[in-house]
Amino acid sequence: MRDAIVVGGGHNGLVCAFYLARAGLKVTVLEARGVVGGAAVTEEFHPGFRNSVAAYTVSLLNPKIIRDMDLGAHGLRVVERPLSNFLPTDDGRYLKVGAGRTAAEVAKFSQRDAARLAAYAGHLDTAADLLRELVLQTPPNLGQGGWLAALPELIKAGKLGNRMRKLSLSTQRELLDLFTKSAGDYLDGWFDSAPIKAVYGFDSVVGNYASPYSPGSAYVLLHHVFGEVNGKKGAWGHAIGGMGAITQAMAKAAQRLGVEIRTGCAVEQVLLQKGRATGVVTAKGERLDARVVVSNLNPRLLYTRLVDPGALPDDFLRRMRAWRCGSGTFRMNVALSELPSFTCLPGRQAAEHHGSGIIIAPGLQYMERAYHDARSFGWSRAPIVEVLIPSTLDATLAPPGQHVASLFCQHVAPQLPDGSSWDNHRDAVADLMIETVERHAPGFKASVLGRQVMSPLDLERTFGLVGGDIFHGALGLDQLFAARPMLGHADYRGPVAGLYTCGSGTHPGGGVTGAPGHNAAREVLRDVANRSRSRPSGKAGNTTPQGNIDEGLPASAG
Repeated sequence: MRDAIVVGGGHNGLVCAFYLARAGLKVTVLEARGVVGGAAVTEEFHPGFRNSVAAYTVSLLNPKIIRDMDLGAHGLRVVERPLSNFLPTDDGRYLKVGAGRTAAEVAKFSQRDAARLAAYAGHLDTAADLLRELVLQTPPNLGQGGWLAALPELIKAGKLGNRMRKLSLSTQRELLDLFTKSAGDYLDGWFDSAPIKAVYGFDSVVGNYASPYSPGSAYVLLHHVFGEVNGKKGAWGHAIGGMGAITQAMAKAAQRLGVEIRTGCAVEQVLLQKGRATGVVTAKGERLDARVVVSNLNPRLLYTRLVDPGALPDDFLRRMRAWRCGSGTFRMNVALSELPSFTCLPGRQAAEHHGSGIIIAPGLQYMERAYHDARSFGWSRAPIVEVLIPSTLDATLAPPGQHVASLFCQHVAPQLPDGSSWDNHRDAVADLMIETVERHAPGFKASVLGRQVMSPLDLERTFGLVGGDIFHGALGLDQLFAARPMLGHADYRGPVAGLYTCGSGTHPGGGVTGAPGHNAAREVLRDVANRSRSRPSGKAGNTTPQGNIDEGLPASAG
């Protein structure tokens, strides 16, 4: 008898399985695709060219998880970008953003903006530090019951309140701005020049089907800056071997502890007995029993497709069906015969800007038009494109002298407004994305040897990203922290006993963090321990978890 089945072998599922196994549980991971990793995988997409298929860059992966799983010993190596970002402008100039470089670069456009950078970074770092403290904690969970049942959650909320009260009034005001304002309004309050607002504002639309002037988009900006690479806060990097190197290392760490991983094993149904999850049925009709089931799927997929609707409260099911998904993301990988040469900074020899995040979107107004175009026409006529060329940092991805590039493109409508299928428009929109880069780097189109194209529909069909949503649910205030995925179920438990969620649709949200998997495992182990203590001694099947998942965390965590 298995102790736990984890549905979905994405990075959070593997992290959850690792911690459960480390505590002594017998765990099986079931993955529908032929390879584990979910959206964090590396595949050959053109003969001799490999790249990260969906998720494409590293920063948010939690350092505690890297240490606990000893991912370095299992082959993971992350290198930092030489520059954070490079932005070509429409007037033939450019902006480079990177440690020790940004102020001098911004001064080319505005001395006032350059002088304000340090204060802006200080405010953002304070807010990011608060998020770093919260990512490995289970949010206060508002639920029903008397004061005694609510007491642990009140204590959690009280600890958070005390943490907030220690912040200065100025910092509290800044946090309020970041959690409620649009990124555009927030950045307009700090800076005058378009290029620096474009670089910072880009983070607010990554995976977010919204204008940078949509309320709440400032939080999405903040969500993208609380990570680190090799101990450097806010840095972004590349995993040697692509994003699949992360999940392959995770799989090895889990298997070393005895986790069984089955690929090509889609789950069709969660089995219930007397209101409790007792296992799953696979698409091949195999029944697998377990004491608990943990889902790494988008919560909407879990509760509307795999669970008997009669077992769910009406209000819960209604809200799950309305769970907001849709990133507006169009993802491409291209094989290149040579590096792009930009009009504003010519040259095909590898340079620092080739190893950065290259942003094609000269201003916030450009990004706003891109969003409204997508709403009206289905895709942006002048899209936002981020180009990464990881082969400048990783020679394993392409043949000598040639390169691979990731194109992360926005905005496109998750569902086309005229009701047509993305299958009918995929190639035309892919051509537009190539042409968009071509305008700033003449010859780019001719250098493309092959391409892999994934519309929102492709992302959903391949990875279960509903509406192409890379976060498993929009990062709006109504779907964050104690409301992710819903008030009363922020503790990785749903209304069905024995059924847990560990994916990005739970706190702290999307990105390759591993935090939801870590936190969900902690809650599963608490429940398993409580059930074990409640059984008479000597009872068959008595499994008591060993070890402490929070070892090394502050006492306030969880």
